[in-house]
Amino acid sequence: MAALQNSTLEAIGSNQAQLLSEWHASLEANGATRNIREQDLRQETREFLQLVVDGLRNESGTNIAAEGWEETRRFLEKLSASRAQVGQESHQTAFFIFALKGPLFNLLQTHYREQPALLAEQLWEISSLFDAFGLHTIRTYQKNREAVIKRQQEELLELSTPVVKLWEGVLALPLIGTLDSHRSQTVMESLLQRIVDTGSEIAIIDITGVPTVDTLVAQHLLKTVTAIRLMGADCIISGVRPQIAQTIVHLGLDLGTLTTKSNLADALKLALARLGTAAGERG
Repeated sequence: MAALQNSTLEAIGSNQAQLLSEWHASLEANGATRNIREQDLRQETREFLQLVVDGLRNESGTNIAAEGWEETRRFLEKLSASRAQVGQESHQTAFFIFALKGPLFNLLQTHYREQPALLAEQLWEISSLFDAFGLHTIRTYQKNREAVIKRQQEELLELSTPVVKLWEGVLALPLIGTLDSHRSQTVMESLLQRIVDTGSEIAIIDITGVPTVDTLVAQHLLKTVTAIRLMGADCIISGVRPQIAQTIVHLGLDLGTLTTKSNLADALKLALARLGTAAGERG
């Protein structure tokens, strides 16, 4: 099986300045430096090239899963995360690696110009190694990008379910859009936490902005109401439009245990009346 020659390692190790210069030029020419400070880029290229040289000198081979490439893998994972955060695409991130292949190939062609067979062998080894680096970078980039997207979705979900304090002891949660299982859980957690934080006695869930109410949505609402009651608070559902009322009837859904109102104003009026009755009883 072919392997990298000591002569190849010596050529790379003794020509790092030349390789870095040509590498930088290639990165800039192909737009792979977008949103990256020049100082940071120079530090990253120096560090990566040195990691490659060290790995090859330690006879780590071209299997980047080997222990000898552990620091290099960590570097690429950190690089991928930073590129995802500044908005670079996966191909721009991978090009950071692939752009070094050209300078390396030029160096080896000069170094082995009298040994074409050995040149072909060494080019294949270097190419395989850097392809593996590039694929590892892309895989890591995708994971980081997915994590960023998931975090953004969760933040948007939290923003789309704001719990508003309408009155002392009265909270309101206006829902807009579809209420699926994941969002229902977020709604429940957010509302219950606000009930604890504010000591509110009544929570109004306004579904004016919910396009349709099917069996699943109704089940989610019932679960949320049950959880609210377990916290010692009461719940009113507002925004029950005629179309939604008809849908609920046609589906045969039993919402008899829920207090409903056609709009938020009526729900608030009822909530204040209940609080007034409770206050009168305490007095």
